[in-house]
Amino acid sequence: MAAAFRKAAKSRQREHRERSQPGFRKHLGLLEKKKDYKLRADDYRKKQEYLRALRKKALEKNPDEFYYKMTRVKLQDGVHVIKQTKEEVTPEQLKLMRTQDVKYIEMKRVAEAKKIERLKSELHLLDFQGKQQNKHVFFFDTKKQVEQFDVATHLQTAPELVDRVFNRPRIETLQKEKVKGVTHQTGLKRIAKERQKQYNCLTQRIEREKKLFVIAQKIQTRKDLLDKTQKVKVKKETVNSPAIYKFQSRRKR
Repeated sequence: MAAAFRKAAKSRQREHRERSQPGFRKHLGLLEKKKDYKLRADDYRKKQEYLRALRKKALEKNPDEFYYKMTRVKLQDGVHVIKQTKEEVTPEQLKLMRTQDVKYIEMKRVAEAKKIERLKSELHLLDFQGKQQNKHVFFFDTKKQVEQFDVATHLQTAPELVDRVFNRPRIETLQKEKVKGVTHQTGLKRIAKERQKQYNCLTQRIEREKKLFVIAQKIQTRKDLLDKTQKVKVKKETVNSPAIYKFQSRRKR
């Protein structure tokens, strides 16, 4: 009964409102209350304590002390900045290394290697990128023979076919037999374009196979590092090669 009476009395009592900022002080913003002051004072004291701790640390610091972080940090405009290291792993390599297993990478690499071998056997690397891969050396006894030397006469072929490294028939073969295959200039250009397209595909596959090989090596290196055997880093990791470690030799039972 008493609780009900107190509730009824509170419903009739006067509502106490907080004082607002006077009109002539509106330009100063909201009127600060005690709870606002307490938050501001606590923040101020916290910052003062932090500054005091930093001053104490600076006074007690040994000038001859060495930290390993000093090798990676430089002072720039009074601020310590960490030196940017060279990118050792490309984003594509990092994505593959995190999502795929080393067995899957090795399987894809072997598949690429088989496709490369098949393309090489089909193309025979003839006239690749317009450059002759091999050299034909002729030997002579005297300088006079060198001066009188003619490549077309020596090879017994037409002068127009001397620059070819494949399909270079002799003159007697051209006189006896008919020329087989495409003879129109348009057809020859189309065949050359198709051949160049296949060589471009071969180059891309070789690059892809190299990248997959590097990724597989890096994944395997990270797996080997899980071993608790004592090891020393011999060579740093780069984009094109994994890191090299020398492990302590242990006798296995």
